[in-house]
Parts: sequence; C-alpha cells; structure tokens
Amino acid sequence: MRQIRITAGLVTAIADLADNATADAIWEALPIKEQANTWGDEIYFGIPVFLEAAVDARETVAVGELAYWPPGHAFCIFFGRTPASQGDEPRAASAVNVFGRVAGDATIFREVASGETVFIERIE
Repeated sequence: MRQIRITAGLVTAIADLADNATADAIWEALPIKEQANTWGDEIYFGIPVFLEAAVDARETVAVGELAYWPPGHAFCIFFGRTPASQGDEPRAASAVNVFGRVAGDATIFREVASGETVFIERIE
C-alpha cells in the first residue's frame, strides 16, 4: 500500500492511498508544497494535477478522506462539516474523486490555519 506524509503547520499525518487513477496521478506529482485554504473543516489547495471527475466521484465524503476536486485542481482533506454539509457528514462543494484516507485522527487538521504551508511527500 502506498502512503504519504502530510505536514501542515505543526500537524503531521500519514495517509493511505487508494488503488485508483486519481491516487496514481497525485503520487506521480509528489512532492507538493502549497498554501492551505480552509472551508469549514476542510483544507484544500491547488496542485499540478489536471483530472476530470471520476465515474465514482461524489459530494458526500467521510471524515479523514482525501479527495481531488476537479474544478479547482485541488487536493482536499476532509475532517468535519463544511459549509455545504446537510448534517454531520463532510460535503464537498461539488463531486470529488476520493483517493485516500488519513490514518488515525483526521480532526488534528483543525489546528491548521488558512495560509499555512502544506507539504506532501511519498513514504517509500
């Protein structure tokens, strides 16, 4: 199983990547260093990956899931409610390609402020 390390501000987490085309494209683009944006309990930032929505793209995701948002070419980390949520579930602004999951407690990302540096690297 492929794993990545996400460091955002003072927070570090390990995530497991899925076996799908979106995960493959993101793996090939690593390492990535960007500035975090926040939208409720979601961190997102543009990355140099340009994909269309996958056949199984969806708006409702689970806490801890990593997803790619095609309209913004963005890497998304979901760890709670977003402004689009209709209940307690995280919900993306529009359909996203889920490509992985944070191993452990994803709510640690609540400590990350907009504008902080996010660094994503392969664990090999």
